[in-house]
Amino acid sequence: MNLSERAVESQRLQRTHLPGRREQLGMTVREADLSLGLNGAGGGLLDTTHFDTVRFPPPDWAISTFAAAAADGTTAYTAYRGSDEVRRACARSVSGLMGVEIDPSRNIAITAGTQSALFAVLSAVVDEGDVVVLADPEYLFVERMLAFLGAEVRRLPFVSTTSGLQPDLDQLDLYSSTGIKLFITSNPNNPTGTVLSPGSVARLAQLAVRDDFLVLIDELYARLVYDDVPYTHLAAQPGMADRTITLLGGSKTESLSGYRVGVVVSSAPVIDAVEQTLAMLCLRAPAYAQHVLTRWLVDDGDFVAKRVAELHDIRRTTIEQLLTVPGLVVAAGSGTAYLWPDVSGLGISGLEAARVLQEKAGVVVSPGYQFGPSGSNHFRICYARDEREWAAALERMTAALRGES
Repeated sequence: MNLSERAVESQRLQRTHLPGRREQLGMTVREADLSLGLNGAGGGLLDTTHFDTVRFPPPDWAISTFAAAAADGTTAYTAYRGSDEVRRACARSVSGLMGVEIDPSRNIAITAGTQSALFAVLSAVVDEGDVVVLADPEYLFVERMLAFLGAEVRRLPFVSTTSGLQPDLDQLDLYSSTGIKLFITSNPNNPTGTVLSPGSVARLAQLAVRDDFLVLIDELYARLVYDDVPYTHLAAQPGMADRTITLLGGSKTESLSGYRVGVVVSSAPVIDAVEQTLAMLCLRAPAYAQHVLTRWLVDDGDFVAKRVAELHDIRRTTIEQLLTVPGLVVAAGSGTAYLWPDVSGLGISGLEAARVLQEKAGVVVSPGYQFGPSGSNHFRICYARDEREWAAALERMTAALRGES
């Protein structure tokens, strides 16, 4: 057998195709993605898998701060964990946001976006065979990264409570009492928009302290919360400063995604380990772009308040339009700019809905299977879009879902 006949992809990479989901999907997750052409480019269609950064651009200070750093050639090379200046600024602002004391030299690392942060953290702390509990549904690449690393994944569903949809902490109690390495979730949750209640956060902290496991919590949307819903940072809970790994960044709420910078906040041993994986992954976050974080959380309070109000209005009109489709179930989460419609009542799967919306409405959505087995009858849309363009797209989408030609 010559090279052209052998599999080029490593077995580790092939695990990220998630072949165990064949029974549910009729194909691997990778094959399903390929069948929809989901490669991050949008294919010329209206792509709702991310924010519209034309309609929702970054704050005015982003480009000027970047340009000033780029004009200074001495800023091109930083420590692997990020510029000393940027880490000092972030330690002050993130401490204020989270209500925890952060040592800029020990507790914070700057990363190439939160995607890089996620992979760097998991690579630093997860060994082959480690038991990791993963919220279901959860951000699409977490499951693939855990498969790549060879973790033993146990899924934690969300359940309806008096506080709305919340992670099933009774189930987590059962898992953790038998020994786990790590629990992973996002708050607000991507894709559902669920915000963990103060009670859920407090109990999660109690379980982590009792059974001595780490929690990786993605708080990328912590500032994008509606209707004065209370938000509680896990790391500020008793006993959690050294057990929590928090991912933060301005890529979504502040539209800084093109700058590719994020933040990891955790204990010194975790940050030391993350720095090693960052060095292998990308050496350092983009050096000039790092400097936009010196203004993030400092100069954008009014900017974020206005943006949250605008997205709140678009969320309302989006839900109203989607609910014109008989059988479609749409629940408004309390955070993010995502909706998580349930197509069970339409007699189709999330994969089929995604295909219909591409072919009939010219719109790319994120099929629910990407976020875990519980998402098979859902799709995710990002409604952070130009209002006129989005109104026309919603008309096409709802017509397609109603089966109209």
